[in-house]
Amino acid sequence: MQKKVIVLGGGESGVGAAILARNKGFDVFLSDRGQLHQKYSDILTRENIPFEQGVHSEARIFDAELVIKSPGIPDTVPLIRALKEKEIPVISEIEFASGYTDAKIIAITGSNGKTTTTLLTYHLLKNAGLHVGLAGNIGDSFAWQVAEKDYEYYVLEISSFQLDNIIHFRPHIAVLLNITPDHLDRYDYSFQNYIDSKFNIIRNQTAEDHFVYFHDSEVIRNEIGKRNIPSSMLAVSLEQEIKQGSYFFNRKLISNISGKSFEEDFADLPIKGPHNAVNALAAIAVAQLSGLDPVAIREGLLTFQNAPHRLEEVETINKVTYINDSKATNVDSVFYALGSFEQPVILIAGGVDKGNDYSQIEELVRNKVKGLIILSKDFEKLKDYFTGIVSHIYTTQDVQDAVNKAQEWSTPGDVVLLSPACASFDLFKNYEDRGNKFKAAVRNLIHS
Repeated sequence: MQKKVIVLGGGESGVGAAILARNKGFDVFLSDRGQLHQKYSDILTRENIPFEQGVHSEARIFDAELVIKSPGIPDTVPLIRALKEKEIPVISEIEFASGYTDAKIIAITGSNGKTTTTLLTYHLLKNAGLHVGLAGNIGDSFAWQVAEKDYEYYVLEISSFQLDNIIHFRPHIAVLLNITPDHLDRYDYSFQNYIDSKFNIIRNQTAEDHFVYFHDSEVIRNEIGKRNIPSSMLAVSLEQEIKQGSYFFNRKLISNISGKSFEEDFADLPIKGPHNAVNALAAIAVAQLSGLDPVAIREGLLTFQNAPHRLEEVETINKVTYINDSKATNVDSVFYALGSFEQPVILIAGGVDKGNDYSQIEELVRNKVKGLIILSKDFEKLKDYFTGIVSHIYTTQDVQDAVNKAQEWSTPGDVVLLSPACASFDLFKNYEDRGNKFKAAVRNLIHS
């Protein structure tokens, strides 16, 4: 008899998991309490995978022998609690898919920087000729690719939500970039719970595996001190020389791993800022561990193009540079963004506040920001905090108005930086929509 598998959630990861489960001979049913995107309902219909939307049929779900859960569904919702009480295993898509591939898995997590590091690592490996897939929290579903491809390597961007529901998932190379308070509403407002979730990335590693971590993070160092970690540990640092790992010195990226060395001027790379130096050092370490030679690594670094909405240069108008950093949805990201510029900054921020503590960026704002434009329905918290710290503050709910005001305040040599520190859902569909509308508003300046 076929094993009954229920997939909860009909987005990219859920549909991919359903396709892999069907291909492996399971009796599959997909359930989504919301409405499926037409693209995914069409795919499920074409693949002859039964599904429901707008409802969870609990009797059918409780009849499952295995449940694969979308990372967007918290473990605390009543349905998931009931499944666990009935001792029905609930796992993530990455857990399920990893059991059906012999590929070497490179998994990258962190509160910030994981998308850039994942894309850069993937680019380095692919550019060097390795047969590599890109998945996880980015690109196409990991499970879907496992069902239809035969890659030798996978580079996965992994969120804490995906790591919450693993059992045997074991990356050959795990990368942990940083841990700062984020998503605490998902973790009972306990930072330690969030830390534990991130450290799940190395839970199943052995002495044959590698753990690349950011040494300058006190949180990570303290946590490493509490744990018995069998994998080979390789540090990344901006502050000190690392004998076995990667570090930044005299404006150079330097990496020494397994007797092989690499060195490159950071200024030559297309990505800027100290946070991107960390991302690049981590990617270089992974590339060396994967057997790439210095020529291939250098070529990949110099030809990399980052994803949109991450310190993306939009235009330079009248010697003022406009930067789209809409992906910066927490304070930590804004800290790194402001640290990337020596020029005076006009900062556009605001949106849905997630319990932000703005003290982290207070000194940078005081020293670098000549004007703050708050693009949000709820502007009081930002305005109250930075009144007296920034000489000019303006509030608006219109992105074109925000850009026009930034142009009015700017002088040649300034940077206008959209780096919101907040979620986008008050005025925009998502951070991509916010970034795209910002770019359109900037380009309108050229024609006005």
